[in-house]
Amino acid sequence: MTVVLMLMLAVLLIPIYVGARDQDVWQRMLAFCSIATKTSIMILVIAVIRSDWAIGVVGVLILSLGNAALMLLAHILRRLNEL
Repeated sequence: MTVVLMLMLAVLLIPIYVGARDQDVWQRMLAFCSIATKTSIMILVIAVIRSDWAIGVVGVLILSLGNAALMLLAHILRRLNEL
């Protein structure tokens, strides 16, 4: 499981690189959404390893609520740029 966490951490670096290099707000917001999703999945893996379901509930809340708010903000910003 430690190898899986290390691989997940390495994959997490890809959207960080994309978010840092791209100047488009929409692409940056999608990169941040991807980071939030990958981080919450990592929290769920850690919760399973530790058998601590309180941490798992936090991971599920981040996964379900965090991405929705971030995507709503991205759509609002895109609509403002279209005007």
